[in-house]
Amino acid sequence: MQESIAYSGVSRSVDYAAGDSRKFRERWDVWHVAPLHAVHVDCDRLRSRPSPNALKALRVDTSLSKDFGPIDLGAMVEHGGLDIMCLNKYCNSSSSSSKSDREKTFFKKLKVSLTENYPQKNAEVLSAQYGTHLLLIGASLMLALANRGPFVKEEHLLSFITTLMILQLLWMLWYIVRKDRQRSLVSEKDAHAGTSWIRGGLTLLALLSLIMDAFRIGYFVGYQSCVSAVIVVYPIIHAVHTISQVHFLWFHIKDVINRYKTFERFGVIHAVFTNLLLWCNGVMSEAEHFMNNHKRRLSSLGFDNHSIGEFEPDCNCTTSACTMFSSSVYYLYPFNIEYHIFVSAMLFVMWKNIGRTIDLQANRKKPTTRTTGLIVGPILGLVALASTIGILVVYIIHVEKSPEMRETAIVMFYCFGIVMLAFMCAAGGTGLLIYRAEGLPMDTSKNPSRQLDAEVLLGSSVGSWLMSWCSVVAVTATQSNPQYRWCSLVYSLLVVLEKYVQNLFIVESLYRKRAEAGEVCEEHEVATGGTTATPEMFSVAASMGPPYDGIINRAYDSQDKCCGALESEQVENGQVYGCARKHTEVPLPMGPGLEDKGKKKRQILKNIAVFLFMCNISLWILPAFGCRPQYDNGLEQETFGFAIWTTVLNFAIPLNLFYRMHCVASLFEVFRKV
Repeated sequence: MQESIAYSGVSRSVDYAAGDSRKFRERWDVWHVAPLHAVHVDCDRLRSRPSPNALKALRVDTSLSKDFGPIDLGAMVEHGGLDIMCLNKYCNSSSSSSKSDREKTFFKKLKVSLTENYPQKNAEVLSAQYGTHLLLIGASLMLALANRGPFVKEEHLLSFITTLMILQLLWMLWYIVRKDRQRSLVSEKDAHAGTSWIRGGLTLLALLSLIMDAFRIGYFVGYQSCVSAVIVVYPIIHAVHTISQVHFLWFHIKDVINRYKTFERFGVIHAVFTNLLLWCNGVMSEAEHFMNNHKRRLSSLGFDNHSIGEFEPDCNCTTSACTMFSSSVYYLYPFNIEYHIFVSAMLFVMWKNIGRTIDLQANRKKPTTRTTGLIVGPILGLVALASTIGILVVYIIHVEKSPEMRETAIVMFYCFGIVMLAFMCAAGGTGLLIYRAEGLPMDTSKNPSRQLDAEVLLGSSVGSWLMSWCSVVAVTATQSNPQYRWCSLVYSLLVVLEKYVQNLFIVESLYRKRAEAGEVCEEHEVATGGTTATPEMFSVAASMGPPYDGIINRAYDSQDKCCGALESEQVENGQVYGCARKHTEVPLPMGPGLEDKGKKKRQILKNIAVFLFMCNISLWILPAFGCRPQYDNGLEQETFGFAIWTTVLNFAIPLNLFYRMHCVASLFEVFRKV
């Protein structure tokens, strides 16, 4: 029999009763901070051979502590006590040695506290603040650059962004190498983070961004004699950054990091805010280009003469393709902008997953349902998409002609938008009514990806709502009465209503639990108010169920959860054992009526999701490629002034574009889930 005595830095006395009634007393007076040690004393040997000579053979087992060595207890007991203070193998009479030992202990504790045991909430807050400061520094440079002053130039901003991209490349390289060396370790994955179709869409956007980088390289190569080298290096680093980041998204975005958590938090958040800064830079460049075109158009139509601050190199182009490169770049900016904002959202989910414990039950990926009966939704969506392309071409051509043609183009846009938004409101409302009729419960399990989707929907709606309410104020307050005045009012109110309905439909679709096997029968039983035993009689597992004679077998009910946790633990330890599973109840078909009813509901919801999916693509295409009547109708500019209204539009339109593209992604997920 062995007894463990643990000393934690306090004075204590322990009495041992020996066979001859001798008292073995030890006292430990610890005056310095030391780690907790475990000292194992063989008490049976102490009782059977209590003499000092026999105690010389008694040793202290120090296998659990590196600060102890084998110590002879007999000599200590002869002097009337055991001074545990001298058990430390570093203990000696030298004060310099004690001081050195205390310094080693202090630095060791400091190292552990800064790496392994650092409070994760503090690490999360610190890393978030670090990323916020990166974004604010970049935003400050952008604001100074927008003033076109002589002190802050484009090279300074691009140098800062290039440095951030290089740092992110180094972190991604370190992470990939570390994961490759730890391939034998089983790492947890978040099944809901970064689905394959989202990564495929981002790959397509990344290819278009690479084409934009090639155009920028070709443009600045033509002006290499008079531009800074940073302007040429930036698209090269951006191309390498894009390729490396797509590789990282495909193979590591689902990882749940549980090692080096503090360091990895800073690495992931650095990547998040680097992409946000690239998004802001793209938005600023695209908005500046559009504003210059708008000012040029106003000047050609005889309106106020605004100064155009467009950057042009001080030398002539050495190639004949410079004009083609410069005009093509701005048509690719919308794809580059959406790429970076989507990547930052996916990396933010990865950052939220750091240190998370995955719930195996909630982390299982639901199988997708078969797609049948898709007719109305795709047809209406294709009609909306084809009409959008026609409206875009006509608007861009007519808005640059005479004021009468310009006014006709604006009226045409508002009428088209009113019809499309009305159909979208009706479709979303129908979907909500179907969900209310089904009455299925909401899924409240923890899912950072789904939570971020809901928050982003609300956050990105703010820009469009601000723009709409400013238009409502302008329409009601202005004294002018153009043809499109009241069309603008109806369009603005429908934009607010459509986002309300669509946000509710998407969030409810993502959070609504799917009907599993047998729930249709239960729904029918609740609807008819019956309590028949038919489902149990025709249940495959009726004879396999647990005993139920007034006593609920809780162990049987929780068997699946226990087995899931046990198997995941065994897989991590490299062990594989079988675990008895509870048989799942799979009721036999109850008749074609209930099955057809559920199938029709799913068909309607899928058609709604497809229709809204294509409508949101249409409403993204129009402002992304220059169809922005908010700049051209003049009502808001009369009420708020040119400077204030353009500031509102520069804030609201990028958010509206992101909202539409995020709705496209969310609605595709809804289509797969229904």
